[in-house]
Amino acid sequence: MNLKLVRKPGGDAGDSEGWFETVLNALADPVLVIDAEGGILHVNLATEQFFDASQSWLCERVLTDIIPADSPVFAMMEQVRAHGASLSEYGVTLDTPRTGSRLVTIQVAPISDTPGAIVLSFHDRSIASKMTRQMDSRNAVRSVIGMAAVLAHEVKNPLSGIRGAAQLLESGVGVEDRKLTRLICDETDRICALVDRMEVFSDRPFIERGPVNIHQVLEHVRELAHSGFARHIRFKERYDPSLPAVAGDRDQLIQVFLNLVKNAAEAAPRTGGEVTLSTSYQIGLRLAQPGVSRRTHLPLLVTVEDNGDGIPEDLRPHLFDPFVTTKSGGTGLGLPLVAKIIRDHGGIIEFTSEPGHTAFRVYLPVYRGPEEKSNG
Repeated sequence: MNLKLVRKPGGDAGDSEGWFETVLNALADPVLVIDAEGGILHVNLATEQFFDASQSWLCERVLTDIIPADSPVFAMMEQVRAHGASLSEYGVTLDTPRTGSRLVTIQVAPISDTPGAIVLSFHDRSIASKMTRQMDSRNAVRSVIGMAAVLAHEVKNPLSGIRGAAQLLESGVGVEDRKLTRLICDETDRICALVDRMEVFSDRPFIERGPVNIHQVLEHVRELAHSGFARHIRFKERYDPSLPAVAGDRDQLIQVFLNLVKNAAEAAPRTGGEVTLSTSYQIGLRLAQPGVSRRTHLPLLVTVEDNGDGIPEDLRPHLFDPFVTTKSGGTGLGLPLVAKIIRDHGGIIEFTSEPGHTAFRVYLPVYRGPEEKSNG
């Protein structure tokens, strides 16, 4: 099928251009019009967000400025120009210098009345793919909930007896042996604390929703980090000052971003380490949730980035699974808890990682009014 640019019925050329632009800007998927030489003639608003660049900047560039020349996009465009028919490709990995790697569906169509001109559109499948992984992680978390219930009953009671016996022994042994009894007490306390941490994965989301200024949350987290574990880190902030309030629980959101910032600070190099906190408003992202008839709009994006070595390739598919960690002595419960809290808020979390740049992106709903205050 060839595309043809047509005038709005009953309008002149100027009206047609405005109508054409309005239609394109209404689309949630990025759309680019490319000329025969590869120059970018026009883009819609969704393209700005997709490539993290303004319309004016993009329309002064050629396509190879934003997409590498070896991308399969260019082979598809040549095929469309050669045969004059539209082409779609599903599950393509698109690497861009500005926004990293994404899984997309690519659609390319010729414009019949402009030789060599192409309409190029992308449908981002990355979030859908990562949400599938998170659903798998959610099932794993449910197994942890069951395990925690068993451990609470079958393990904590015997541990209390072991600890009590060690305390009784402590009073009748020498100094050297007291080190061993103290070790028994410390280790039983550590195991009990681990069981207690797993119990927070309950399926019941205890959230008192209200309007939360996410910038105040991030600044509080930054101050905590800077005065403690992130003294060596240089923080950068890129905030959208017009961002509306988040529908959420302030304390739980502090817990989420404190965890993400702590991970970012630990991943960043000791010398020259940087953590960037940014916020923006994204159009078009709506999430269908089980048991909820309407889709949840998730326009608020909060990103935590670091310039560390990146997440090992083999851990990425399982990063939100319980007990998966790169830290020696870590429990691997931090990110699963983060994912659970975000899910309880009706949001999603995803990440991209490569050497020198890792970004965790949290999508959250806007506060709509007093009806948000119910739990769950």
